[in-house]
Amino acid sequence: MKIKNSILLILISLSFWACRNTEAPIEKTKNRIQIEMTTNKGIIVLELYNETPKHRDNFAKLAKDGAFDSLLFHRVIENFMIQGGDPDSKFAKAGDTLGNGDLPYMVDAEFHPDLFHKKGVLAAARDGNLKRASSAMQFYIVQGKVFNDSLLQKAEDRINENLAVNAARNLPENKSLSDALAKAMDEGNMELYFQYNDSLKELAKGQFELYKIPEYQREIYKTKGGTPHLDQNYTVFGEVISGFEIVDLIAAVSTDAMDRPLEDVLIVGVRVLR
Repeated sequence: MKIKNSILLILISLSFWACRNTEAPIEKTKNRIQIEMTTNKGIIVLELYNETPKHRDNFAKLAKDGAFDSLLFHRVIENFMIQGGDPDSKFAKAGDTLGNGDLPYMVDAEFHPDLFHKKGVLAAARDGNLKRASSAMQFYIVQGKVFNDSLLQKAEDRINENLAVNAARNLPENKSLSDALAKAMDEGNMELYFQYNDSLKELAKGQFELYKIPEYQREIYKTKGGTPHLDQNYTVFGEVISGFEIVDLIAAVSTDAMDRPLEDVLIVGVRVLR
C-alpha cells in the first residue's frame, strides 16, 4: 500500500510484469544515495536504489527540501509495514483520518525483477491508477514476516491474480467494467468492487503468462521475511541498512481501527547523508 480512499498497499490493481526466474540479486553499490530518517523512536538509515532513478531522485529532493520533516508514520501494521509521508499528517490531531494527502504529481512506476519486498525495503504507496504510478510522497518500509512454501504459493497466486486483473483492466474492450470497478472503490462500495474484480479475474484467466517468485527471493522470504504478495505491485526503491530494530519498534506500537498509532510516531527529520 488512499488518495481518495487512502493509498492502500493491498489494492488489487496491477498490470502484468513478466519477470525472469533466474535473476541474480543486485549487487550493493558504493554510490547509492544514503538517507538518514530520524524518528522519535530512533534513527533509520536507508539506501536508495540506482535502478529506480525517478523514485530515487524524487525522494532525495523531498528530503533535501525538508518535505518529510515533522510528518507521522500514520499507518502501521505489525508483521506487514510502516507507512508515512502524508503531508496532511504534519498538523494532524488525534482521531484525524490520514492517508489522503499528497503532492499534485505522481512518479512513474519503476519495476525491476531483482527489487522485491524483503524485510527492510523502502517502497512507494499508490492508489489504483492503471499505470501503477506512485504517490509523490507516501512511502512504506516493510517489516513483514517469515514465509514457508505454502504461504509463498498463496502469495504467488495473489500476485498472478492481481497482475491479470490489471492487465484485463487495461484492455479497451473492458473499459466499462474497469471504470465501474474504479467508481466502486472511490465510493467505498466494496461489495460491488469485489464483484467487478471477480468478473475481471474470470476474463483474464489463461490469458497471461504466470509470474514465478525466483528461488533466491523465496529463500530470503523463508529466512529473513518480507511481504511477497506486494511484488511487482508497488515500486521498491531502497532499503534499510541500519535501524531494523527501529522499524520493529514502530511496527509494534498500539494502533486504532484505522491502523493509526495511538501515540504519534513522528518523523523528526529526513536528510541526505551522501
